[in-house]
Amino acid sequence: MSELVVGIQERPRDPESGMDTEEDFVRAFNQMRTELVSTLFFVLGSHDDAQDVAQEVFLKCWRTRDSLGDVKNMRAWIFRVGLNAAKDLQRNAWRRKAKPFGDQAPPEVPGKLPSPSDILYNKETLERLRKALFDLRPEEKEVFLLRQNGDLTYEEIARMRRTPVGTVKTQMRSALQKLRRVLKDS
Repeated sequence: MSELVVGIQERPRDPESGMDTEEDFVRAFNQMRTELVSTLFFVLGSHDDAQDVAQEVFLKCWRTRDSLGDVKNMRAWIFRVGLNAAKDLQRNAWRRKAKPFGDQAPPEVPGKLPSPSDILYNKETLERLRKALFDLRPEEKEVFLLRQNGDLTYEEIARMRRTPVGTVKTQMRSALQKLRRVLKDS
C-alpha cells in the first residue's frame, strides 16, 4: 500500500506559537508514518489493519488541528491516538474473529545495506523479537510500544492508562526482561 503523503494549503503562521501547526503536523506525521504502521502492526497483527488505523489516526488528528498549538510532543500525541485507535479496532467483535497470517512482517525501514551474514543474523533476531513482542501480555506490549516508539515518559503513559507510575515501570521492566531473555537465548 502506498504511503499517505498529504499536502496542505499555505497558511499564515500562528502569531502565538510562532509556527504553522498544520504544516508541522503533516511533516511530523509523514516522517513517522512507517514507524507508526510498524508499531500498529505489532498491536494488531495485520498490515492491512495497521495501514487502515494509520489513515484513521491522520484523520482524527487532522480534525482536531485547531488544538495543535497545545500539543507539546507531536510524536507522542500521534502515537497515543494511534494506539487508542488500534485498541478501538481490537474491541470490535467482528474484527476480533479475524486471525492474522503468521507470515506477515512489518515493513522494513530503509537504511544502509549490511553484509549477507549480518542480514541473516538480523533477520533471525528480528523474527525472535517479533514473536516475543507478540507473546507479551497486552498491557506490557502497550507500555513497551508507547515508551519505545511513542517516546512517551512513564508519567505520560501512567496518566493515559490511568495507572500508577510504578505499575507502568513494572510492566516495562517485565516486557524488557522477556525480550532480553529471547536475545540471550539466541
